[in-house]
Parts: sequence; C-alpha cells; structure tokens
Amino acid sequence: MNPERSELNGTEKPTSDDVAKILRERIESGELEAGAPMPTQALLVQEFEVQRSVVRQALRILQQEGLLTEVTRGSPARVAARSSRTVAADGTPRQTMVALGPRISASFGATDVRIDALCLTAESLSAALGEQRTLIHTRRSMPTTVTVRVLLPNRDIDLAFPRMISDPEESDPVHRRWLAQRNAHGIVLSDHLRGLGAVHGIDVDIQFKALPFTPPVKLYLLNGTEALFAYYQVTEREEQIGRESVAMYDALGGVSPLFSFGAGDSQARRDHAFVVQSQAWFDALWTTIATDLVLG
Repeated sequence: MNPERSELNGTEKPTSDDVAKILRERIESGELEAGAPMPTQALLVQEFEVQRSVVRQALRILQQEGLLTEVTRGSPARVAARSSRTVAADGTPRQTMVALGPRISASFGATDVRIDALCLTAESLSAALGEQRTLIHTRRSMPTTVTVRVLLPNRDIDLAFPRMISDPEESDPVHRRWLAQRNAHGIVLSDHLRGLGAVHGIDVDIQFKALPFTPPVKLYLLNGTEALFAYYQVTEREEQIGRESVAMYDALGGVSPLFSFGAGDSQARRDHAFVVQSQAWFDALWTTIATDLVLG
C-alpha cells in the first residue's frame, strides 16, 4: 500500500481529493516540473490502486485550480507554468489577464465548449480566446462545437464607469472611447472564432446581448462546470484622449484578481452552488432584460 496514501486518510481506498492533494504537492514542490506531461491515467490508477474515475476526477480538480494545461482528448495534460496559474502558490488569485487564458484553454479540452461571459468590453475574453488559435491549428485542441454568449452594457446608458468625473459640456470622449473598445474587442472575438470554425470545421455560435446597466463585476462561465469571478477595480485617474486631458473614473479589469469556483463532484458544496447560481443568474439576464446587440 502506498504510505503517502494511507497517511492521508487511513484507508486503502483514497478519494479523488486525496489523489489530487498528493499530485498538487508534487507540482508545488517541483517534483512534477512546469511544462512536463503528467503521468498517464493508467499509471496513476496503478500507483494509487484506485478506479480510473477517481484519477479522472482528481485531474479535473487540478485543471479547475489552473495547475494543468493542454488538456486534450487522448493525451496527458501538462503541468501549467507558475506564471499562468489561476492561483499563486500562496493562494492569492492572479490577475484576469494572466489567469483567464489557461482556464479558457482547459475548457477547450471538451468536445462541446460553452462559454458565457458578462463584462464591460470583452477585452480579456477576446485575448484569451485568441490564444486558442495556436492550440487548434496544432491539433492540441479540437472541439466539435463552440458556443459563446457575451453580455455587454448597452451603448446608450449612462455608465457608472468609465465616465468623466465632471459632466461633459457636449460629447463625452470617455463614453466614445469605451464604445469603440467594446465594439472592437467584440468584433475581434467574433472574427477569431468564426475564422477557426471555417478553417477547421468547428460549429461556432457566438451571440452578443446588451444590458441596461453597468456590470460591477466580470463573470466567465466555462462548460457549466467552472465560474471565474472578478470585481472591477475602479480608480480615479487622468488620461489623454485625443487632444484633451480627461479626469475620469475608470475600471482596471485586466488587473482584477480572478477567483475560480468549480462544480466538480468532489468540489465543496459552496463552489458547486456558486457555479449553479451564477449560471442561473446569467441565463435569467440573457432571456429577460438583455436586448439584441449589433457591434459597430
């Protein structure tokens, strides 16, 4: 019997949490190096003397923690680089621009990819989905379908942020800039996905809808099993827009810490409830107060 295993729970049948804990310790200690392939499921089954389903769920837990990447059908996952993990070694959530890409990559290991997002401009999402081009072009990720729904603020509302601190006398340069960014990132995101679908025969469905309020948070729901959540960091600053220096309240979405919640069978009930309720909240917004959005 593996002494590491019996030390954890005193039984000969470790759970997926036990297996995940041992593998997590090996990753954090450097025994399993960043970029290295994980042992095959068959080897892990043999080592821990458990059913394949236990190993599969343990690996899923580590995927949801951002410790594994390049998760595709038929090949072992790889240990994620420390700089790309959702959570740092000390447990601190990483910034959205750093953490979102690996989680999107992990979600593309599914046959049918489904991503729902609520955000201010879709900048982080567009960048993260753009990274999938390399994975798909090199056949490291090849889903059959990709469905993406994005909720963004309506162009005509008075945004809480970003906005000028003083009321604009005529046209609002901050609002114009936000609208241009929202439209540009949405169009790039759509073009990325539709281009991949056309080249590789992936069934792509991407839709945008408009909200009548400013979202104070950003939310990403991945394949119905993971929720990524961040508060927009609002700050007061001055920026040059065109020839004008403008004092504004702005949102620093890219540096907002991204919290990950998983809905796997062995995840905490609180995480599972958060994912389920977040999905229900998004679906309710999508089917009720959100309206069709045409970018441009």
